[in-house]
Amino acid sequence: MRRALVSAACAVTTLTALAIPVSAASNPTHERGEVSEYVVLYQENVSPRKAHRAVQDAGGRIVHENRDVGLATVVSENPEFVQDAMDERALEGVAHNRILGQAPKTRKKGPRDARKPEQVVSTKNGPAPTGKPSRDAEPLAGLQWDMKQIHATEDGSYKEEPGDRRVLVGVLDTGVDGDHPDIKANFNRELSRNFTRDIPADADGNEVDGPCEFASCVDPADWDDNDHGTHVASTIASPRNGIGMSGVAPNVSIVNLRVGQDSGYFFVGPTVDGLTYAAKNGIDVVNMSFYVDPWLWNCESNPADSPEDQLEQRTIIKAVQRALDFAHEHDVTLVNSAGNERVDYTKTNVDTGSPDFPSKPEEKPYERTIPASCKVMPGEGDHVIPVAATGPSTRKSYYSSFGRGYVAVAAPGGDKVDNPDQRPDDRGGIWAAYPERLAKDRGELNDDGTPKVPFIVRSCKGDDCAYYQSLQGTSMASPHAAGVAALIVSKYGHRDRRHGGLSLDPRAVERILRGTATEKECPSPRTVEYVWYTLQDGKWVKNTSTQTCEGSEGRNGFFGSGIVDALNAVRR
Repeated sequence: MRRALVSAACAVTTLTALAIPVSAASNPTHERGEVSEYVVLYQENVSPRKAHRAVQDAGGRIVHENRDVGLATVVSENPEFVQDAMDERALEGVAHNRILGQAPKTRKKGPRDARKPEQVVSTKNGPAPTGKPSRDAEPLAGLQWDMKQIHATEDGSYKEEPGDRRVLVGVLDTGVDGDHPDIKANFNRELSRNFTRDIPADADGNEVDGPCEFASCVDPADWDDNDHGTHVASTIASPRNGIGMSGVAPNVSIVNLRVGQDSGYFFVGPTVDGLTYAAKNGIDVVNMSFYVDPWLWNCESNPADSPEDQLEQRTIIKAVQRALDFAHEHDVTLVNSAGNERVDYTKTNVDTGSPDFPSKPEEKPYERTIPASCKVMPGEGDHVIPVAATGPSTRKSYYSSFGRGYVAVAAPGGDKVDNPDQRPDDRGGIWAAYPERLAKDRGELNDDGTPKVPFIVRSCKGDDCAYYQSLQGTSMASPHAAGVAALIVSKYGHRDRRHGGLSLDPRAVERILRGTATEKECPSPRTVEYVWYTLQDGKWVKNTSTQTCEGSEGRNGFFGSGIVDALNAVRR
């Protein structure tokens, strides 16, 4: 569901409004234009005092600051702020956030945000169990081919290690429905945070998010208006409670670290805040099923980009990498989705979708040739474990990006066309929790509460009913790997003296995750033509994608070290 902000007063994307006091008399005079918002990266090791003065001298005012990374959110009326800021020796980078004070031109509301490719595709089949679950399994376990593929079942890893409640998994996403019946028991409200504010409109006045449900324009930390984060959290740690289905690590704790907008955008400021918060609060594993907007690939010096856009992309790379380094140094294991572009990240590619968010008026996406040196962040950052997606047959999913030396491991992400007739079937997706409120708002339920659409199922235990939906994407693969990582910390972790839980060096977690994965070689022949059909105007249309797997069994571009295995990971 898209949301629009109702007042410009709520438009600053900060956790708190931290106004750095400055003397008005000493503030340099600049030509005044529209109020714009920026993220400003300080030089490493520069003092806060010098950085604050530099921002002030460039005509900016700090409204939020992350001192762990040296990143500030700044507002300015100076139309030359970017250039003036880069003339300051204490500052390293600047990136546009957006122009403030816009009201939406129109209000657009739809049941799905189609901006991200992992959303639901058309379906022709209703859900049905895909196999007989064990006697003690959850009611909907028959839909969970994904858990069978990685042996996260009653007869598999649950018997050996279902997870430890002291292990904390941070879900950096669009939010988590903390009241969902199949999440609530494992949801840590005390530590959960929202690092975003709703955005009313882009620089062209087009709606981004929808009306604020809350006066502060900051959703509570147990709220999800998108559905993406709730699905991810459920895959990681839905409990075994007899209601619907269980996750990979059904006894670990979920911490909502919301860094994504309701509309599905993820910006650098909230992402950095979420990572550093995780580092300082004992989070053991974070799942990041996203890339940082507005650039799919960030290039330091692509000649197709303007100097200002090059600066913006360098700033994003450096700021996110500092946050990743900070989290890694604090024993946070970093897991990320490999992307849904169907391309080899280690080769030259073409990007036609960036920038995907106009932070300046009339800014549009344009075609760029992308060398392999450009980076999708956070996925291609240091210390990150990128996860490719597999379908029910264990093939690499048709949409999943890949690359030898890029993909670390693979995990079930769903592939709704991984079937003999190559047409969408929701049984090939990943089933996980879906907020009832969203299902109602989107008109997907009948008056009696039963689903109208085949990609949603309901399960009830007494008066408690819960809803689940089928999605596909590397966004769904990543939480399977994050769940296994949480089991590894549960099994082999040591006492965290600082935070009171368990902890394990992320290098050890990755080593076990890779070393216990089920090796899978490249297909033969190595070049695969994926074929699938989509329904357009009542007719089935054929689609194809040719993809080549490089490398050997145990280290190749489609599967990395192999498909993660929960049982192998806890009984090695």
